[in-house]
Amino acid sequence: MSTPVPASSSAPAIVCVGESMALITPTGAGLAEADTATITHAGAEANVAVGLAAAGHRAVWASRLGADPLGARLSAELERRGVELWVERDAESPTGVMFKDPGIESSSVFYYRRGSAASRMEPGFLRPEQLDGVRIVHTTGITPALSPSCLAMVDHLYDDARAAGATVSFDVNDRRALWGAEEAAATLARLADAADIAFVGRDEAERIWGTATPAEIRAFLPHCALLVVKDGDIGATAFDGDADPVFVPAPVVEVVEPVGAGDAFASGFLAATLDGADLSDRLSAGHAAAERVLTIAADLPPLVPLGGPRS
Repeated sequence: MSTPVPASSSAPAIVCVGESMALITPTGAGLAEADTATITHAGAEANVAVGLAAAGHRAVWASRLGADPLGARLSAELERRGVELWVERDAESPTGVMFKDPGIESSSVFYYRRGSAASRMEPGFLRPEQLDGVRIVHTTGITPALSPSCLAMVDHLYDDARAAGATVSFDVNDRRALWGAEEAAATLARLADAADIAFVGRDEAERIWGTATPAEIRAFLPHCALLVVKDGDIGATAFDGDADPVFVPAPVVEVVEPVGAGDAFASGFLAATLDGADLSDRLSAGHAAAERVLTIAADLPPLVPLGGPRS
């Protein structure tokens, strides 16, 4: 059984749709040897909502969670960070879990999300009228990889967002462990090219589509209105329609862990977009947000006092 997604009394600035999981990280050793572990949050779309809320914008995270303690924990964490929740609770399907294993290599993770509550999202999960007045609807390539019903939901979400007058934002965010290379390449290209704003890593695009440079990626995704190509510690390039591309170099950062930096970049860029900043300043805001996450060993920065929402 699940409860209905609540309607909003007034429109938020942004609605971010996707799965959040409990992140279990062993302390002092790898998963096979550790006696203790920490429990935190993992979830690309929710990370973006957190960044928007921290920047003072009214941000919603929409998804499904199990009616279990981990789901309650994730909800409480996001609400503490100023994010509004449009969440269905599912008594029959669990909250997803992700394990990090520093005992093998820094980037090793293990997912336990098959059949999760979020994987059961389907078309109509968000009612069209809920999106009236919303300025941006954001999701990532992780969401359609969760299940066929999630893929159908994302396609439906694009249509409903456009009908409501919202900008569709899509971060490619390829997770190879979730689906096959051929299906991922085709689906991610279709969704990125159809978005109003799309984010993709240069190395990610080369791995998926064989496009080695920002210009090649733009030629491969010609219909996306605003394409942002991130190139690690080099910088980011934005292609806005037929205008000349805008490049802003990345700041020099002593990286502690790269996980979550892409989500932070998207949050900074989208916050500046809502503020009406020019393209160069939006890229700089993305870099600044990513820098804050690159210097810590977590997806999210420490809690800080939040200002009132601006939009």
